[in-house]
Amino acid sequence: MTVHFIGAGPGAADLITLRGRDRIAAAPVCLYAGSLVPQALLAHCPPGARIVDTAPLSLDAIEAEFVAAHAAGHDVARLHSGDLSVWSAMGEQIRRLERHGIPYTVTPGVPSFSAAAAVLRRELTVPELAQSVVLTRTTGRASSMPPRETLPAFAATGATLAIHLSIHVIDTVVADLLPHYGPTCPTAVVFRATWPDERVITGTLAAIAGAVKAEKLERTALILVGPALDPLEAKESSLYAEGYDRRFRPSGGV
Repeated sequence: MTVHFIGAGPGAADLITLRGRDRIAAAPVCLYAGSLVPQALLAHCPPGARIVDTAPLSLDAIEAEFVAAHAAGHDVARLHSGDLSVWSAMGEQIRRLERHGIPYTVTPGVPSFSAAAAVLRRELTVPELAQSVVLTRTTGRASSMPPRETLPAFAATGATLAIHLSIHVIDTVVADLLPHYGPTCPTAVVFRATWPDERVITGTLAAIAGAVKAEKLERTALILVGPALDPLEAKESSLYAEGYDRRFRPSGGV
């Protein structure tokens, strides 16, 4: 018996890996975060599967589901939204599994920031403008931020910022970023990227808070900030330049 942690992707049911789909189809038990994982993914579950929405469950109750499945010899497909590497709460579940000696695997998924960039049709890194993407958030009820990890500190780098779980404090976000990016910095808010009710707001950093309030967005939205979102005169990389010598295309044309 194995617990398979699966990144279910950002919302659209077809944005799941083939491995993830196949592991759902092979597991007689499926635990999923009902508030964030699309119901359509449950269609991959085998007939008669035990399907449990973990949204109202405590960690102890989720652990009990794992233990019961282990005792019955049933594989578990554990679905989390987006990708499992950030803000998935997978780590605390894994620690419980390891205490019981229950084996597990991890299958990555499409993260929300990647989906948002695709919706915007933007590359988040632009030569000599921004070559780093910072995935961060603000302090929330479930967990606080380490003292060193602040928006002003990240903004001082000039990187593209992907700010999660913070739309409810958009005024604070803007106030922290304005001294570093300036009022005209391109900014986007993507609500429920790739879901049927997806909404996109774009504008300047100075104007974005008002636009968000007008749309009454209070949750499930990602904030993207940085000059890479609208590079007016971006320099092209050397990757495809005629004189650039690389392994598969020598500069001599041989």
